[in-house]
Amino acid sequence: MEILSSYNMIIGASAIVIISFWFNGISKKTNIPSVLMLIVLGVALQFALKYIIGTEIDFEKNLRGTLEIIGTVGLIMIVLEAALELELKREKLIPILKSMAIALLGLVASAWVAALILYQFIEGMTMQSAWLYATPLSILSSAIIIPSVTGLREDKKEFHIYESTFSDIMGIMMFYFLTGGLDPETDSSPVAFAGNIVLTIVIAIIASYALVLIFQKIKSQAKQFLLIAVLLLLYAIGKKMHLSSLIIILIFGLVIANVKLFFPGKTAIFLEKEKMHQIYHELHIITLETAFVVRTFFFVIFGVTIVLASLMSLNVAMVSILIIASIYVIRFLVLRVFIGKDILPQAFIAPRGLITILLFYAIPTEAEIAGFESGILLFVIIATSLVMTWAMIKDKKKMGTMLDEIDEEILARNEAEDQLNEHNEEITEQEASNENLDTEDNPPEYPEDTEPDDRPI
Repeated sequence: MEILSSYNMIIGASAIVIISFWFNGISKKTNIPSVLMLIVLGVALQFALKYIIGTEIDFEKNLRGTLEIIGTVGLIMIVLEAALELELKREKLIPILKSMAIALLGLVASAWVAALILYQFIEGMTMQSAWLYATPLSILSSAIIIPSVTGLREDKKEFHIYESTFSDIMGIMMFYFLTGGLDPETDSSPVAFAGNIVLTIVIAIIASYALVLIFQKIKSQAKQFLLIAVLLLLYAIGKKMHLSSLIIILIFGLVIANVKLFFPGKTAIFLEKEKMHQIYHELHIITLETAFVVRTFFFVIFGVTIVLASLMSLNVAMVSILIIASIYVIRFLVLRVFIGKDILPQAFIAPRGLITILLFYAIPTEAEIAGFESGILLFVIIATSLVMTWAMIKDKKKMGTMLDEIDEEILARNEAEDQLNEHNEEITEQEASNENLDTEDNPPEYPEDTEPDDRPI
């Protein structure tokens, strides 16, 4: 097909990246998540391609494999990007543990309620399958949250980075623990599952130290993509071994970002500080850029694969609204208990996205339910993104109002100070003028015998 020629594909891909960069600029000014705009762009491309090609194409079937590969790479890059920005300090231990507890409670409680809703309203749904379908719908999307919260207060921004990253990791672990229960050969007890996590952490720490020591010795300048390739390889091998591979990526990022903490005291002699600083800086930039490009194409392709007709079902709307309501009620309660009253806009920042789509495609064939419509997935993703958009815009306006009030207060204070200074200057000038007049009207008197030359000039 001429429309799918190599040059047209290059033009299209380049245009998408340029538009995505523009969307990022709009997002910073309006707080509308850029990924929401990318999905809309994908939907528009779907209609444009159908019109140009002139034949009906099943984009979901044809692009599903591409979406899974791009999504997996994107997830790795996003978690690595988040890990590279996290500083491990003693004073941050409590915020980290609190974020982890909130992420875990929110995940389990949301999945439990969503599973009950799906079991009740979806025909043919078993409780085991309901938990599998509910888990992806209960995971926060770090792909949407991390680039969207840059304008928040520093402590709130850090909370969202920690929480969304932990939610991704624990959600994936929970999902594959549930899928393991479908196959008697891979089914494991909670103790074995905990052992699996401990083994993953040990492997992650060993691999991280080995990579740090090896890559600081490599003299070639072009080694960052080699490092990323090694991380992708470790992730894929870990998946083949049924390990929680995302932990490997997270721990490696934390080691690189906090080398002084992981190489304390005399062990610091193994570090070449200048090279490690260079590796961290270059890796951070490349990870940031790669995550941006991969996230761009993932959400555009997802938009292309969306079947809008699935949103027209009354049952889809009812089930989706119930799940969405449960998400925010549970989130409000959990945040209220752990954080207190200052939970805005955090209570409404709970979008579903990349990981939700990836895990939905990873549901085993034996657990698939014909009565489940993909429109529920789409409805929840779009609705939670819109709620987050509303909350972020409202928070920005609130911050703008507060800043305006502060500016007005400072301006009024400056004007008052200027008026006071002017008044003081006028008094000083008046006093000086009066002194001069007194001197002219009443010249000083000198004794008669004083010679003129002896008088002061």
